[in-house]
Amino acid sequence: MTLNHTENLPNKPGVYIFKDPAEKILYVGKAKNLKKRVKSYFKDELDSDKTRIMMKQFHSLEYIVTDTEKEALILESNLIKKYLPRYNIRLKDDKRYPYVKITSEDYPRVIITRKITEDNSYYYGPFTDVTALRRMLRFIKALFKIRDCKNMDGPCLNSQMELCEAPCEGRISKEEYNKLINKTNLFFQGKYTEIMDIQKQNMEEAALNHEYERAAVLRDQIASIKDMVERQKIEFDRSLEQDVIACSLEEEFASVVLFRVRDGKIIGKEEFIMTGTEGGVGTPHSVLSAFLKQYYSGPQQVPSELVLQYHVDEEDLIIEWLKEKSGNDVTIKVPDDGLEYRLVKMVAKNADIARNQQEQVKGALLEVKDYLGIPKIPRYIEAFDISNISGKLAVGSMVVFEDGAPKKSNYRRYKIETPGPDDYAMMREVLARRYGKLVDADKDEARPDLIVIDGGKGQLNTALGVLKSLNLTSIPIIGLAKEFEHIFIPGFQTPIILPGNSKALHLLMRVRDEAHRFAVTYHKKLRSKEIEGSALDNIPGVGSKRKLKLIRHFGSMENIQKASPEEIAEVDGISQKLAQTIHRELQNVSK
Repeated sequence: MTLNHTENLPNKPGVYIFKDPAEKILYVGKAKNLKKRVKSYFKDELDSDKTRIMMKQFHSLEYIVTDTEKEALILESNLIKKYLPRYNIRLKDDKRYPYVKITSEDYPRVIITRKITEDNSYYYGPFTDVTALRRMLRFIKALFKIRDCKNMDGPCLNSQMELCEAPCEGRISKEEYNKLINKTNLFFQGKYTEIMDIQKQNMEEAALNHEYERAAVLRDQIASIKDMVERQKIEFDRSLEQDVIACSLEEEFASVVLFRVRDGKIIGKEEFIMTGTEGGVGTPHSVLSAFLKQYYSGPQQVPSELVLQYHVDEEDLIIEWLKEKSGNDVTIKVPDDGLEYRLVKMVAKNADIARNQQEQVKGALLEVKDYLGIPKIPRYIEAFDISNISGKLAVGSMVVFEDGAPKKSNYRRYKIETPGPDDYAMMREVLARRYGKLVDADKDEARPDLIVIDGGKGQLNTALGVLKSLNLTSIPIIGLAKEFEHIFIPGFQTPIILPGNSKALHLLMRVRDEAHRFAVTYHKKLRSKEIEGSALDNIPGVGSKRKLKLIRHFGSMENIQKASPEEIAEVDGISQKLAQTIHRELQNVSK
């Protein structure tokens, strides 16, 4: 498209989409007037380096006309979240953030999900701290006794432990159960005072009706909520319902921190990363504007006040959109004194800390690139390890680190079929199973920036053989040996020895150790299954400790059954007499 072609664009609001020659979306923008806005990209002098670079890659344009600028804003936000265009300021990989879902079933459940669908369920989030979220859900389920099972196929252990009202057995009516769900909704909206008022009224009614046991339960619930609020949250002098948001910019990204304030208390803190800020387009105003549009386009509650560090681009339009979305008045404040100002300063300090942490990770990744001499910063790393006992119950692990942090949703574990003990062959099997999938050209985007193998030169050469057979030698790979933390690189006879205080070494060790931990955890799980329910269970004198020692020594039940009494007696803690008994009993079982 040229400047002349823009004359065909309508003088109407809408969204424009820039694409490169491969039809990949470069940028999504919103316009009050499509013709005027798109024309501005074909000037001799453009606003930023980033825009100039983008327009060199520009090949074609699509546009969607909307009735109003507000509709264009909503569509722009949705398209950015869906396609994550390279040249937009965007909430980094927001699909990885979990939400709380209160299902739309007859007797709803409260679950964690990363997928939002139009199914009449309630959604709250996103939450960036999954551990804290799981802890909160355990508290909620125990407090209100919400069901946890999928099929409601009879009373379960939770009902026996009084952690569920057991609607599957008819112990609670649908009406009463929905009251519990309403309280759960209030909880995630931060309306703790309202919940406690309802519970207090119910408690007083129960006491008047001489339902003292029910009144005691309600009393304890009120105390639990009050204790949780007072123990974990900071309280202010007056009732506030606000989201307080601040950002901190670095050259290539920005950190955004949000504090939720409800009933005058900070009830939650979330940290986010916004990418696409480089090249002169990232300002605090544009970053906060992009964050508001993408964050609140999801299902989360919009508070009555947004307290911001700076005024934002398109502020009036954003307010109008948020009012329509929430059905209530919404205001944006940028305070310069008083309580809100101090609160914003505190959030901004948290954003600076989050940015500094990200910069440290970026520094470590840059060190890795420089030390290893690989072509680009290894933002996406895959690491492998093998765990077995004498070749038995052999397993492999693959862990993934993205931007220096574990990405557990991409972890993989493998039951190894290769007979052992042969660690090289086992590693060969795991790598072939993992990277055989990448031979398909359509899956190039799944390639890691770096592969880390737990081991030295031998393991590395085995891995190289697999990559060569699959024509994937362009992927950088190293071996990291545990004993001296030496790094082995293809084509070099001697290993690289990094300084002990190197950020790069510490990151690579963390990646390698996580692969080892994940493999060992899976191996222990399989070993436990081998021990549980085994023929050893019915042998007098063989408890769980001796079973574990036997499995560790022989590697499997099959090997124990083949062992002679003398071989069994070699196991620590097994006497000659007990060894005879074990041998006899196992032989009887095998007959």
